[in-house]
Amino acid sequence: MTNTALLIGNDINNINKGTSWNDLLISIKNKYHVQTLENGRKPFPMLYEEIFLSAIQQQHMDEKELKTFIADAVSNIQQNELHELIRELSVENIMTTNYDFSLAGTHPKEKTSLVNETTYSVFRKYHSLNKTYWHIHGDCNNPFSINLGYEHYCGQLQKMRDYVVNGPNYSASTKIYKASLIRRLQAGRQMVLQSWIDLFFTTDIHIFGLSLDFVEIDLWWLLTYRARNKFYKKNTFIKNQIYYYIPNKYVNDSSDKIQLLRANDVKVEIIDEENKSKYYQKIINSIKLKL
Repeated sequence: MTNTALLIGNDINNINKGTSWNDLLISIKNKYHVQTLENGRKPFPMLYEEIFLSAIQQQHMDEKELKTFIADAVSNIQQNELHELIRELSVENIMTTNYDFSLAGTHPKEKTSLVNETTYSVFRKYHSLNKTYWHIHGDCNNPFSINLGYEHYCGQLQKMRDYVVNGPNYSASTKIYKASLIRRLQAGRQMVLQSWIDLFFTTDIHIFGLSLDFVEIDLWWLLTYRARNKFYKKNTFIKNQIYYYIPNKYVNDSSDKIQLLRANDVKVEIIDEENKSKYYQKIINSIKLKL
């Protein structure tokens, strides 16, 4: 295996016809009788909070019920040929913001995490064959771990920042290092991989199928913190490269994001391909060449 990891978003699931996020939102609104709510330009985490708060005021709904409904919906996502091509890459660590297990090809029953997280996902991982899958925004096996609203995003970011800057606050676990990630990196000792966050400082990462909207405050904070340590604090231990893949047709509308990514030491790879399946095949072939 190589010193390379992947971060993959939900768009790879859209090759097959299935439940899109818009379809899921409509289903949620219908189920909880809040059809009058308009999506508009609301960021998705805030729209989720609006749907949840409106439903709870009308029906006294429990959030776990809502997240279980979402978990059941996404667990039906079927794998496609891209999932298989990704699994064939000589890469050991695959991070994903997806809640389903189509990337792994099997539906694992037990996590292999060093910490048994119930809500947040700093250590959340599953092992399948010779690969480790890090579900950084939760998974459908554990509905309450599914990261959707601003409350969950902010709690996730708090746990991430503690892990990186202050040290993880999991006193019950004896399996993890209690020193912060940044202190361990500065000490120059050989790193032992215990969280997906470690990968952002130690391995080359290829990001695709992920829109990386600005509402993804946890990931944008991580990119910014890494870049600050590399350029502002002059920490020479950060030597890895992060790549972000985007279709050429979205470049003009994504100029702000591309500028910010480049400022944060992310290399933007523009792929000129209209067909979605061929677009991802080109990305996979590009990663193969880099490997």
